[in-house]
Amino acid sequence: MLETLNPQPQDKILQLIAMYRDDPRTTKIDLGVGVYKDATGLTPVMRAVKAAEKQLWEVEKTKTYTGLAGEPAYNAALVSMILGEGFADRAASVATPGGTGAIRQALELIRMANPKARVWMSAPTWPNHPSIVKYLGMTGVEYSYFDVATSGIDFAGLMADLEGVAAGDAVLLHGCCHNPTGANLDGAQWDQVIALLQRKGGVPFVDLAYQGFGDGLEEDAVATRKVAAAFPEVLIAASCSKNFGIYRERTGILVALTSPDRKAVVQGNLNFLNRQNYSFPPDHGARLVTMILEDAALTAEWKQELEEVRQNMLGLRKTLADELRRATNSDRFDFVAHHRGMFSRLGLTEAQVNRLREEHGIYMVGDSRINIAGLNAKTVPVLAAAIAAVIG
Repeated sequence: MLETLNPQPQDKILQLIAMYRDDPRTTKIDLGVGVYKDATGLTPVMRAVKAAEKQLWEVEKTKTYTGLAGEPAYNAALVSMILGEGFADRAASVATPGGTGAIRQALELIRMANPKARVWMSAPTWPNHPSIVKYLGMTGVEYSYFDVATSGIDFAGLMADLEGVAAGDAVLLHGCCHNPTGANLDGAQWDQVIALLQRKGGVPFVDLAYQGFGDGLEEDAVATRKVAAAFPEVLIAASCSKNFGIYRERTGILVALTSPDRKAVVQGNLNFLNRQNYSFPPDHGARLVTMILEDAALTAEWKQELEEVRQNMLGLRKTLADELRRATNSDRFDFVAHHRGMFSRLGLTEAQVNRLREEHGIYMVGDSRINIAGLNAKTVPVLAAAIAAVIG
């Protein structure tokens, strides 16, 4: 049987990791992998997480399975963090193995509910989005998003493309900190997208992987909350990997907003999907998140550290934009300071990206997406000088 399998295309990020690992140069810089790093290059365990783990070790009495949907306290805490108050009677939810698990379960739910639904995704988007859509045999459609010439949003193209949405289609929206571009819709643009999707009958599907990494924990939820209040049905896939720094614990949630009288049926279908795919979701990370959000002191500690992370990335953005302006004697890269989140797409050609890797030991994805959090005060001028060299 297995001899019939064909080789699968190698994941570009994983390929980049291997190339970086095998590079003997001590001056190499990794800007490809989407994890936060401090000034020493370490992805640290947050102080609040360490404190919660210590408490959990002392009080945990069993490792038995959690429920199919995860622990109710975790789901309630995440729904509140994402949506605020007033949605509990509409929110069916399940804990998932990270944000990727939430995306997969959401797409499975869409396919169950409406096998003919198309899934609209921004061009570009996180590569896992179209990959999973294709694997599930669903129809994916791109809508314009990023303007390469301006390194901003092609909003006219976006609105024109979304006119093609049919009633019942799912429209995947990045709640904040767009991956891979870092370019985000402003409030007025969100209002226009919402009005268009209401008119067309599209179902919003929000990917919220970076809440707290852009403009603040509450600020980054504003667009998602607008969407939630404007539609009878909304899917939200969220991750705790970044904002709690628990990447390897695989901690996420899928929230399906519906009418109160349909909540039990939707919840039953979410439970069914969990049972089919992995039965009971992982609990360690979810338990830590719950403990942090239910304890005022731990919440304060976590919010303080999350804000430190956010401010560090903002500082790196401004410093990089300033260094690139100086190194290139142009304002071509000023947009870096205005983008938000971990990523920005620099607008370099693949040939220039290859030169950065081969000549300077600087690793980034082929489309020139960089992880801002992979930089520090010492490497920012190195990167700026290298970019100036390859575009000069």
